[in-house]
Amino acid sequence: MNLRHLLATTLVAAMTLAAAAAAPQVGAGIQDLNLLSEKDLAALPNITPAIAKAIVSKQPFATIVDFNTFVMSQGLTQAQATEIYERAFIHLNLNTATGPEILLVPRIGKNMVREFAEYRPWKTWAQFDKEIGKYVKNNPGELDRLKKYVFIPINLNTATDEMFLTIPGVGANMVREFKEYRPWKTQAQFEKEIGKYVNAKEVARLWRFMTID
Repeated sequence: MNLRHLLATTLVAAMTLAAAAAAPQVGAGIQDLNLLSEKDLAALPNITPAIAKAIVSKQPFATIVDFNTFVMSQGLTQAQATEIYERAFIHLNLNTATGPEILLVPRIGKNMVREFAEYRPWKTWAQFDKEIGKYVKNNPGELDRLKKYVFIPINLNTATDEMFLTIPGVGANMVREFKEYRPWKTQAQFEKEIGKYVNAKEVARLWRFMTID
């Protein structure tokens, strides 16, 4: 292998890795409240075994606002709920999240409601780093912390295995099913085909992360 070929191969590999890193995906580092068992929920701050059981009976929650409303109805204060969100959350769709959803991220500035909406549609983490990075540059680590709470919708027809595997709870078997039924055309098709492998609640949870272009 000559030097020119080696350099070209290295460049292609680097570009592939960069594209994968920047591609639509789900932020890592925070637990998914829709996946946690009663035992795991009860290990979180302020959640009693009784509340944990009640939460599981309602999973999946469509949004973090729905979850927040529910735990408040179980007697928690907003401060107690926010303690939970330091460790577990329901990821926000960067392209559709509402102000009330965004403001449930612990320690987030109110200005982020405006900034998250201003740069829509979000397509890559590189875009997020560039635009949101402008507002948190004096707060080391804040950009990565915010990423934990959000996701960029994943295109069912073009996503790579690596992108799908960022979805909490998704493994290689489900990735294979996502790819088997391409081209995807409708949500109804997704519910029918993926419903062969998981129950309706899990289908609904998975659909939150998807888009079909």
